[in-house]
Amino acid sequence: MNEPTRTYDVIVIGAGPVGENVAERARAAGLSTVIVERELLGGECSFWACDPSKALLRPVVARADARRVPGLGQAVAGPLDVEAVLAHRDKMSSYWKDEDQVDWLDSVSVDLIRGHGRLTGPRKVSVRTPDGETVALTARHAVAVSTGTSAALPPIPGLDTVRPWTSREATSADKVPGRLAVVGGGVVAVEMATAWQALGSQVTMLVLEDALLQRMEPFAGELVTNGLREAGVDIRFGTSVTSLAREGGEVEITLADGGHLAADEILLATGRAPRTWDLGLETIGLTPGDWLKVDDTFRVTDVADGWLYAVGDVNHRALMTHQGKYQARIAGAVIGARAKGEPVDDTRWGAHAATADGAAVPQVVFTHPEVAAVGLTTREAERSGRRIKVVDYDLARVAGAHQYAEGYRGQARMLIDLDRGTVAGVTFAGPGVGELLHSATIAVAGEVPIDRLWHAVPAFPTISEVWLRLLETHRG
Repeated sequence: MNEPTRTYDVIVIGAGPVGENVAERARAAGLSTVIVERELLGGECSFWACDPSKALLRPVVARADARRVPGLGQAVAGPLDVEAVLAHRDKMSSYWKDEDQVDWLDSVSVDLIRGHGRLTGPRKVSVRTPDGETVALTARHAVAVSTGTSAALPPIPGLDTVRPWTSREATSADKVPGRLAVVGGGVVAVEMATAWQALGSQVTMLVLEDALLQRMEPFAGELVTNGLREAGVDIRFGTSVTSLAREGGEVEITLADGGHLAADEILLATGRAPRTWDLGLETIGLTPGDWLKVDDTFRVTDVADGWLYAVGDVNHRALMTHQGKYQARIAGAVIGARAKGEPVDDTRWGAHAATADGAAVPQVVFTHPEVAAVGLTTREAERSGRRIKVVDYDLARVAGAHQYAEGYRGQARMLIDLDRGTVAGVTFAGPGVGELLHSATIAVAGEVPIDRLWHAVPAFPTISEVWLRLLETHRG
């Protein structure tokens, strides 16, 4: 029996936020487009990452802030309403149903095929549907891979017997574990430790390194460490796990120093791996399981004829949803331009993408205190050989911080490129700093001269007045 075959201008594999944006932009360029998804439309971000995690964290952070506001401390002194928090999380995750996403795809005239898509050759994709049928697809112009990443689990003996949490279970669990062990010290680890400790779990963090958030400025990890410990989290640095076992419902954890720890659940937050192991990459000369290397228009560089694109986390440029959606907007427009034979001006596309995906990547860590950063860190600047001036300011000295909360603690750092006279990087750590980040991103991505920043006047009394204080500290 012959497989049904369909031909489109563009095939997109993966219907998370990135794939959805590639498909929408390609369709807006007038190209017939189909998207293939084996799970829920909306992907990791909508159902097991960004949306549910921030829904868990928002009540935690709001309560922590309110406890430091005069007149509110007593009102928020009690525990969180766990049932209400989890119900809010469920609502923000659309109850793990994707009907709204399907309706949106219909509204932009993008076709959907549910099932597991694999490349079978140049411009060809085979989809195995849930009912066991196979659909063969051919792309006239481009195939875009937007399959994202999944948790990278370390090779710990006994791992397959304990049913560990990954970020998926940590964001979708329907009850609070009495004791939660978190292995790792990155963003997922600190955010989930923040959430579950506040919801009533006794959290123990097992961190191989000697600090949290090691890819950020050291003061950020230090402030988050202090906040977690004040909340009751047990943080153990320089600690590794040598074996795991589940006995009588609890996880028995053996540590490298010979010690033992018991927990009801264990979260492994030890990195991400590309979802390319079962994508058919071998049929086009690539290695399954590898990250896909791309140019600044997100075209895969190791594939002849330029028909394959890799957009979002799968290309390993910047593993964040907002960056993936940014890449998708460019990739969709570029695919449309090339399909019409229009020149793709690198000064318009590639040069800007290199800046946004390299020199000006913004990130917020939703802990208490928050961390917000964009551009280079001091360590990265030193490695690059650029002449950088480091300007620090104590956020607690800003008038807006006094208004925000009693006992406010925070830190700001601005890196100035001395040769260009522009801002190369900014990091804020403190309550409420996430809302400062876009101004910093504009300064870095726009390469705004320091002398011009003097004329961007911050409103009084807001925490954003730190910009003026940083400039004054720079001038001396």
